[in-house]
Amino acid sequence: MTLYVSNTRSGEREAFEPIDPEEVLVYTCGLTVSDDSHLGHARLWVQSDVMARWLSHVGYDVRHVQNFTDVNEKIVARVGEDDLGDTEAEVARHYIDSVIEDMRDLNLERAEVYPRVSEHVPEIIDLVETLLEKGYAYESNGSVYFDVTAFEDYGKLSGQRVEEVEAQGPESERSEKRHPADFALWKAGAVDPADANEHRSDDLPPLEEPAGQTWESPWGEGRPGWHIECSAMSTTHLDDHIDVHVGGQDLVFPHHENEVAQSEAAAGEPFAKYWLHVRLLETEGEKMSSSLGNFFTTKNAIEEFGPNVVRMFLVSTSYTQRQTYSEETIQEAQQRWERLERAYERATDAADSPDAYAKVEDEALRAAVADAREDFEAAMNDDFNTRAAVSALLELASAVHRYVDEADRYDYRALVDAIETFEELGGDVLGFQFETVDGGDAGIAGDLVELVLDIREEARADGDYERADELRDRLESLGVTVEDTDDGATYRL
Repeated sequence: MTLYVSNTRSGEREAFEPIDPEEVLVYTCGLTVSDDSHLGHARLWVQSDVMARWLSHVGYDVRHVQNFTDVNEKIVARVGEDDLGDTEAEVARHYIDSVIEDMRDLNLERAEVYPRVSEHVPEIIDLVETLLEKGYAYESNGSVYFDVTAFEDYGKLSGQRVEEVEAQGPESERSEKRHPADFALWKAGAVDPADANEHRSDDLPPLEEPAGQTWESPWGEGRPGWHIECSAMSTTHLDDHIDVHVGGQDLVFPHHENEVAQSEAAAGEPFAKYWLHVRLLETEGEKMSSSLGNFFTTKNAIEEFGPNVVRMFLVSTSYTQRQTYSEETIQEAQQRWERLERAYERATDAADSPDAYAKVEDEALRAAVADAREDFEAAMNDDFNTRAAVSALLELASAVHRYVDEADRYDYRALVDAIETFEELGGDVLGFQFETVDGGDAGIAGDLVELVLDIREEARADGDYERADELRDRLESLGVTVEDTDDGATYRL
């Protein structure tokens, strides 16, 4: 079955045909490490992660690179704040550590490398020199700018027309540029204090002098421009011509448009074949962002709901569709995950029970497994439609629940096929972590839970419902789900 993707560059849905039939090169625009990540960032990460997982699943050798932008005026603005550090490099390191922790907690597969701007300045300088030599850039007062009028195809990614593009960059650059839409490849000196103070906390004294890291270059001491970094890092670790470039929708212009221009001007060939843009996560009609203050950090979300619920929330909407964060949408994700997890647990318990037989065959369950696989594959090949892929697994979960409720003798092979489908498609592709607790420790844990439930029942019998609720809440905080039934309390780990 052919994979189709929505290519921003063409504005059309296209059959996916990689440059190399066996290998796929993927670059994901990473985070500017000036704050803790929020769910908007996590949406991009998880969707990009699932794309790479699916490409691997269907047989490609995937090389996935995701950068850290550790040179930026927003990072400089946080110097001296709390315990973040007294230099741009220290602040960046603090937040890189935070971001990596979030990525691991979300069960993201590791990228091939996570390049940083600060370690690729030589490559950035080489690229700027190439653009100067080819006549696509010019020097002005120790800075270097890309001449958008020299690149004939400028605007082909975003649909912008050069004559209609608003001025790019801060006000301090305007007098140095030939055309208002020209953008900086290299900036002379350190960060202008006015540019950093726009992002600086009111609790901190404003910066009075230029600040931030600088490097020597043929044009004098300075810093890389924002856009040039991704071109340099992607070509360094992948190639001049890559298959897939993934990023947030808000980066189409100017960041990705400028990447296209500078990369193709330098190399003389197309940069990325497919541009896949993840729609923004919104809250109350606005995109979730640190600057708007309407964000829920990835750490807080994982702590409150767990990584599987957060991933379920983020994949329950396809990357091409708008997604809204609310109490209702996160609760829906929690219910979906619990339904899927419980089906996996029940299938595992049934397959491992003495009621599972080699010669029992249930055509309905076997058909449900086959249908789930077929529907999941169709969904993922339909532009990585994670929403429909989740629905396919939830249909299988419903079939498992019905089967375990109704059958007296179990079809062992069908149950194992269901378990493997959950693990392969839900785990290996969508990134969920299915866990079963077994062995001696589980027995002890179960005995302890039952002891606590006995004490809880005694409290309920004495009318001490506050104490009973407290015990239930404590158990649930430890990952034990308690359900009260007519026959008494039941639990699952």
